[in-house]
Amino acid sequence: MDTNPLLHETIEPMARQYRVVQWATGNVGRPALRALIEHPNLTLVGVHTHTPDKVGTDAGLLCRLPARTGITATGEIDEILELGADCVVYTPRVFDLDTVCRLLATGTNVVTTHDMFHHPAGMDRALCARVEAACSSGGASIHSTGSSPGFLTETMPIVLSSTQRRLDRMAINEFVDLTPSETPWTLLGMGFGTSRRTFEPHRLNHAHRAIGPSLRLAAEVLGLPLDAVDVRGELATASRDVQVGTGVFRKGTVVAQRITVSGIRGGRTLLQFRSTRYCSTDIGSDWSLRPTGWRISVEGDAPLELDLRPMETSVQANTAAPTYAANRAVNTIPYLCAAPPGIRTALDMPPIRFR
Repeated sequence: MDTNPLLHETIEPMARQYRVVQWATGNVGRPALRALIEHPNLTLVGVHTHTPDKVGTDAGLLCRLPARTGITATGEIDEILELGADCVVYTPRVFDLDTVCRLLATGTNVVTTHDMFHHPAGMDRALCARVEAACSSGGASIHSTGSSPGFLTETMPIVLSSTQRRLDRMAINEFVDLTPSETPWTLLGMGFGTSRRTFEPHRLNHAHRAIGPSLRLAAEVLGLPLDAVDVRGELATASRDVQVGTGVFRKGTVVAQRITVSGIRGGRTLLQFRSTRYCSTDIGSDWSLRPTGWRISVEGDAPLELDLRPMETSVQANTAAPTYAANRAVNTIPYLCAAPPGIRTALDMPPIRFR
């Protein structure tokens, strides 16, 4: 019986073993490391850390597994390069272009939760050329993924559009309830509990840089390229004094924030991603706050709404959030290793599944 060649191409990458390095063990890196250790088709061969105290620590301890792996963390880039790994899961807080290009040029594929490579056509030309040259030199590929941007801003729009013959608008609303998981001091550092009335420009610029390219890619996959991307930030204040942990945020101070990234086509919003974070529902604005999770609304000839919510308490849901990005990156590894050299986007990759 003949085998569907497209199905064969999708399944084939899962049939071999891949040697993988975890780069950084922070909020996203830690669950990624655990997933690599437990994955049946991935062999952990190295861990890189930027924290001196973690050097020499077993990978199992770094991700809080009871068993030891025999793989200890290093802070030396050359030690990682000497491993000749098939792929690096790259999740540090700061993206180091020199390091990533060295990895690619030595033949190591890179999957990263940084947002630089969702839409190569919109990248800085010199930066894009440098990365492509490194990929070509080593015969390696690089791919940006995660939960948002990534799964929610690319995969979900593409999947849900398959139920439409006309797409008028798609809105992705993300809600994060910070009430049970943050201390007042942490929230103050995020701008909550203050009397300010304007959004910081650097946060709007970050949202434009992170989400905008992902929405552009999704729109192009749908055959509806965007004309522009607009970013707007809003603040909502407490309608009464609010108890937050051991502290109190006074009436009139900021207790909710939201950033809206809109992909514009033909003078109207086609794709939109809105992220709302709040530490109280007692606000003086009608924002229709919902529990931690996502609501996706599709307007077209077959309109629908979809709710995605963690099946856990709010505390656990916020703690587990990095796992969504980490798992997406780990599940991508076999497909990225099988991909042609270069910057690979969601448009280039087959449907990603877990094993």
